[in-house]
Amino acid sequence: MKKLHVKSWGILCTAAMLIGTGSALAQEEVISLYEGPAPGSESWDWKEQVIEQGNLAYNIVSPTLTVYRAAPENANGTAVIVCPGGGFHFLSMENEGHAVALWLQEKGITAFVLKYRTEHCLTGNPMQEFMQKQPNTPKFNKDIEPVVAMGIDDGLAAIAYVRTHATEWGISPEQIGIMGFSAGGTVATGVAFKYEEGSRPDFAAPIYPYVGSFGDPQVPDDAPPIFIAGASDDFFGFQSHCTRLYLQWTNAAKSAELHLYRTGGHVFGRQKRGIPTDHWIDRFYEWLTSIIA
Repeated sequence: MKKLHVKSWGILCTAAMLIGTGSALAQEEVISLYEGPAPGSESWDWKEQVIEQGNLAYNIVSPTLTVYRAAPENANGTAVIVCPGGGFHFLSMENEGHAVALWLQEKGITAFVLKYRTEHCLTGNPMQEFMQKQPNTPKFNKDIEPVVAMGIDDGLAAIAYVRTHATEWGISPEQIGIMGFSAGGTVATGVAFKYEEGSRPDFAAPIYPYVGSFGDPQVPDDAPPIFIAGASDDFFGFQSHCTRLYLQWTNAAKSAELHLYRTGGHVFGRQKRGIPTDHWIDRFYEWLTSIIA
């Protein structure tokens, strides 16, 4: 991973803070992912925090799923678990979470925004802490390995939970997928590699993901179809992670689709900027309807 320069970090902070000031949230219920403390972090005793401007959540201890149920007259039986990004230090809950879920909901898809575990931040400014740790350096990537594994475990648990309760939401147990952005894309990719029978996603959509956490693992024999999107000017350098993941799938003769835009940078999520990345989610929907038809 490349070291993030301060200029690029400023762009990331501005995007995350300004994008999330939009829609009223038509969310339904919030579900605890585990019955008790999340496995592996039982000793965590700090409290979750939220920065209202930008709707950024941090210090996540107890993973949850926020449900956006498709209207019965429009529902198509498909579910997508949405994993926001934030470098495993915070979660961009609006741009890469709620706004995505609302769009999917309008298309008849029941969406679940996953609030997965993150690093413990000691101040009220998780972005600044993230920057001070020099993200995208070998030390940073090594230090966050435990919480990356926990995030992937939360993604796997989310798939299993939704499948177990699928009939309650009018969902087909064979049409449950996962989508993630940046660090959330790491979660989605990890789920696509590491599932067991009950936690296998029926499709996966990592959007500008970091995939360096996985080395060069074998693509599963029954790997799900995968949709990947990113931008060639991603200042984190994640465009190479997109192509790497695409080649892993296609070299294993598995179904994959890649959209790598000329411009768009990082964290484009549901931004509207009058450029082609505005429409990546339309391309995702076209792809999704082609594989579940």
